[in-house]
Amino acid sequence: MTAQQPLTYDAFVRLATADPAVVGLVLKGSRAHDGMSTEHSDHDLYVVLADGARTGLTRFADHRTPELDLVVLPLDAFRAAGMPGFERYALARAHVVLDRLDGGIARILAAKARLEAAEAFRAAGEWLDAYANSVYRSVKNHRDGQALAARLDAADSVRFLLELLFALDRRPRPYNKYLEWELVRHPLPGWDTAGLLDAVGRVAATGDVAPQRRLFARVEAVARDAGLGGVLDAWGADLALMRPR
Repeated sequence: MTAQQPLTYDAFVRLATADPAVVGLVLKGSRAHDGMSTEHSDHDLYVVLADGARTGLTRFADHRTPELDLVVLPLDAFRAAGMPGFERYALARAHVVLDRLDGGIARILAAKARLEAAEAFRAAGEWLDAYANSVYRSVKNHRDGQALAARLDAADSVRFLLELLFALDRRPRPYNKYLEWELVRHPLPGWDTAGLLDAVGRVAATGDVAPQRRLFARVEAVARDAGLGGVLDAWGADLALMRPR
């Protein structure tokens, strides 16, 4: 295509589909989340090649325009993408445009969407400790008159909390843009979506101690039920500062 005629998504899909070296096309981002795309949304497309295949499509590696972003990579690299990494959630909710592996591309995406039990338990313990640390610092800073530090630590705690809750459900945490979309369509077990979103929004915006403590109490119960009580017990007497009065 010329500079006056940029490559469009539909044109590229036709081109890639006609190339036998392509074993999969995967669309991610807002175009893969129903109702989230806008007039400004581009098409983020993974182009998966058979391992060792030769194709002229490699000239489109890292192609990026307001209409179309392309990632061209071999199948082995696609299996590893986001495992772990920032891309894991995007691929977990991606749409399969082309799958020449009899469902193999879809199975790879499904594996990215589900954390292994041991991986999830380990990650949840780490996120729980980070969450408790931020809550503790926020409440302590509030007590000591450090208002800005208290708000910043409260905002940090929300990030760690969400990582924790999704890890407990063996799912990668969604990007902030898709958090509400994800929770409305795929609620976290045992959590009221509207209540959770309200709580984390309030904590992040205000850093108020009371809602932080109420939320921590709920999280503590969930964490102990999941077998993570040892992480909390390591905080000893400091837990009293984080719990509701």
